[in-house]
Amino acid sequence: MTDSIRKPRSVGRRAVLASLAAMPAAVINRAEAQQGGGFGTAEKPIQLRMIANSAFSVPWQNVMVPEFNKKFPHIKVQIDGLPYNEQLAKIMLDITGDKPTYDLYAIDDPWVPQVAETKQLLELKKDAKTWTAADYDWDDFNPAPLAASEWKGGQYGVPLRCNMLLRFYNKTHYQKAGLPEPDINQTWREFIAQAPKLVQDVKGTGGVNAWAIATYFTRDSLTPTIWQAILNAHGAELIDAQGKPGFNNPTGVKALQTHIDLLQWAPPGAKAHGFTESLQAFRQGQVANMFQWGSVYKGTAVDPGATTLKPNEVGIMVMPVGSNSPGIMRSGTHRGIWNGCVSRKSPNQQAAWAMLQWLSSKEGEYFHSSVVGAFPARKSTLSRPPAEAWQAPVFKTLQHSYEIAAAGRMWRPRSAKSDQAQTILADETARAFNGDVKVAEALASAASKIERLRL
Repeated sequence: MTDSIRKPRSVGRRAVLASLAAMPAAVINRAEAQQGGGFGTAEKPIQLRMIANSAFSVPWQNVMVPEFNKKFPHIKVQIDGLPYNEQLAKIMLDITGDKPTYDLYAIDDPWVPQVAETKQLLELKKDAKTWTAADYDWDDFNPAPLAASEWKGGQYGVPLRCNMLLRFYNKTHYQKAGLPEPDINQTWREFIAQAPKLVQDVKGTGGVNAWAIATYFTRDSLTPTIWQAILNAHGAELIDAQGKPGFNNPTGVKALQTHIDLLQWAPPGAKAHGFTESLQAFRQGQVANMFQWGSVYKGTAVDPGATTLKPNEVGIMVMPVGSNSPGIMRSGTHRGIWNGCVSRKSPNQQAAWAMLQWLSSKEGEYFHSSVVGAFPARKSTLSRPPAEAWQAPVFKTLQHSYEIAAAGRMWRPRSAKSDQAQTILADETARAFNGDVKVAEALASAASKIERLRL
């Protein structure tokens, strides 16, 4: 999920552009050394086409492509944006066709196995090895986002736009409730104990006008990611190493019941809330906490055109800590990565990899995060002084969340049938939320159906 993107202050942008201009560009040197063989010429430029999500395709086209063209002026790039629910079908139709239209694809985290199974994506560490700059530094990527485009030992993409499921909290609500601000060590038990106190009157009207929590509750493919994060925090895996459901047990029941119990302290009508509704409730100061995708931070805490809150009112961290068996106690999060991939059928593979390589390079990623506000995947980007003040606490939390996700395997099913599995989870857990079945029954039904998928 993503949020709206606005241009940063011009002063910050000029500073970033100036710093990038002074950086060495091994990618350019390699292109020049090859005399433009796969990079076009002024007389015969190369035209690339890319499918991306419409939530971020426009800033990529208007901001990132022109910057890329300063280094590769003879590679023209057209990025076509599609709504999320249309994108996978379009990618699969194109990549399996005899004459694909697209050279490049932006592929969401859980779709990678399905698309990679077509055998029509370049394995970048192998197929594009000779085109890769010596200083590209694969090891600089955090393992969790880089692994989003790995499948069966191959590297079929690179992280271009990262996201993690995080916790936002309203500092003013905690102050009015007489509670200390939460920290990264707060457990689920402690969170739930405080929740009733956060259902309060923050406006002085004499009635309840603020609640403890907003998040996904409605039937949606992303709703299960909330209880999956709770499950992982309690030391369990959604799908085990053998591809079997790991949630049809007391830990799974506890995790889903915790998610359902949050409705007690959510705003009226919250059972129908998803991405938009929970985001609106938090931005309007109606709730003390929100479990949501981190990329909404700027529009939630910084952008006065999108939120009623100010930066000093909004805290950000990973989700609460769970504990189950001895020695397993960790916070919760969930991974969501947009990966850049090259079609094996593209006649311009070298140019396509040059585009992705620049976007995901140290220079390109820093520019992307500084000028467009995208979340980076590289350790070096996250450790550098950020271009904007608001990025400092976000980048610290992002690095922490990557480490937690890697340790707890906090992501959606890694399978060519991931979408089918997630749909089953959404359908069955929705029945539990609606009270149609007990939690244990919903999870048993989901586990049975997923087993039949043979992940």
